[in-house]
Amino acid sequence: MFNLLRKIGGKQQLPESLLLIKADLKKYNSVSILEEQHLSWGDQQLLQLIRLKTKQLNLNNVTRTKAYLDFYIFRPEIHWAFLGHMVSRNGGWNMTDLKGEFLSRLMNEKTKQDFYSFLERGNWLIFQDVYPQFLLYEESLFQSRNLFYLLPYLNVSAFMEVIWNRFWEESDSYTLAIALIINEQNYLENRIVRNSFYQRKVFQTFEFVLQDLLSFNQILFPFTDSGKSTEKAPLTGLTLHQFGSLHERIMLGKDLYRLLFHEADLLEKVYRWATTHPHTGSRKDYWPDVFNDVFEGVPGLAITRRLKSCALRKGALRLYSPRLEYVWENIPHHEAETGDWFEHWRVVDYLVEVKEPINGKVMGEYCETLERLELAAIAKTAIFT
Repeated sequence: MFNLLRKIGGKQQLPESLLLIKADLKKYNSVSILEEQHLSWGDQQLLQLIRLKTKQLNLNNVTRTKAYLDFYIFRPEIHWAFLGHMVSRNGGWNMTDLKGEFLSRLMNEKTKQDFYSFLERGNWLIFQDVYPQFLLYEESLFQSRNLFYLLPYLNVSAFMEVIWNRFWEESDSYTLAIALIINEQNYLENRIVRNSFYQRKVFQTFEFVLQDLLSFNQILFPFTDSGKSTEKAPLTGLTLHQFGSLHERIMLGKDLYRLLFHEADLLEKVYRWATTHPHTGSRKDYWPDVFNDVFEGVPGLAITRRLKSCALRKGALRLYSPRLEYVWENIPHHEAETGDWFEHWRVVDYLVEVKEPINGKVMGEYCETLERLELAAIAKTAIFT
């Protein structure tokens, strides 16, 4: 954590609103809380309902992704819900890519399973941490009183208890969104990124290095002017090259937030696309002219060049990008590891707002990525056949 803090350290002056958060964090004491059975009957019932609803919606990437959007539609002040929805769509596309046209030829079945486990676990962990926070906020609105004293019973970081208390007073959507980015990435750090199993099975594998070299880490935000489901959507987005760096993931999250929420016109176009294109996990959702969720080729037939500048060559078959339900079954998860990541108030420095717009011109890079993956798949097929 302190290496991370040095990266954002410096002597920057915090605005007054963040000074208040800093003061709250510095005086926060992780005192022992009442055992849950000693809470009021109403609080106990509420906690049980939150856990139950979260579990019901945490079945797979599709159910989680829909839950984020459904929440945002009714609570648009919670910006992270829409950012989380769009990033979770990308997580689903990455999951189905493992069984799709190119990566399925570059990985063996065991490696695909390991990569899916890695992606699914991270997606599951974030939802089971953040969605109870949303439900508690919603209930606080319903009861017209602050219920965030219940966050520790949901294993939510002390950092977020301070942030939610401040949001209840000030309704600062930006600060809450960035705080949630900080929280979720720190939450994943030891549970996923530093986890010895994923270090061995994913991060140290040739396939992970290959994926990074091919820049297959783009976060894509499709958008539309018309909302027609048959159109090829334009894309904006950014690329993450250092997944293993907590600092880089937080900064990417901040940049993605700025890209999505800095310009109301782009936000409206992304929102229109999202609400008219239900998430399936297939990349056909945004490019139906390039991808299909049904395999159009002949099994075992050698693949040839089909792509040129993000379009299919004349007469070429569409690329296979299956729906999530076609290729991955729901899997049970063991309970999330306990422990609070929060150690030092200096993490507040990440909350300082940067207002410059972000260049989200990702189309060219994404097109090159697809073509490089196609060439890699063709080369591997040629070598081993």
